[in-house]
Amino acid sequence: MADSMNDRRKGFEEKFRMDQELQFKVTNRRNKLLGLWLADQFGLTGADRDTYAGSVVAADFQKPGDDDVIAKVMADVGSKGIRVTEAEVRKKLGELAETAKTQIMEDMK
Repeated sequence: MADSMNDRRKGFEEKFRMDQELQFKVTNRRNKLLGLWLADQFGLTGADRDTYAGSVVAADFQKPGDDDVIAKVMADVGSKGIRVTEAEVRKKLGELAETAKTQIMEDMK
C-alpha cells in the first residue's frame, strides 16, 4: 500500500511539474506574440521586430504576474505615440494566450 501511495504521489508531482512547464511555455509564447504584434504596430521589421518581441518576453521575468509586461509595453506605446490602450493590451494578452497554448500543443504532437 505504501508503494502505491508513493507511486500516486510521484504521479501527481510529475503532472504538476508538466503543467507548470506548459504554463511557462505558453506565457513566454504569448508574450512573444504580443511583442510581435506591437512591433508590427510600431512599424518594426526583421531583426528589430524579433529583438523587440524578445524584450517583451524578458520583461516578464521582473516580477510575478503580467504587470511588468503591461508596464513595459505601455511605456513603449507611449514613447512611440501609438494609440493602443492598456485595456486593448490586456484583451490581446488573453487572445494570444489561447493562440500560444494551441501552438504549444501542436508543437508537442
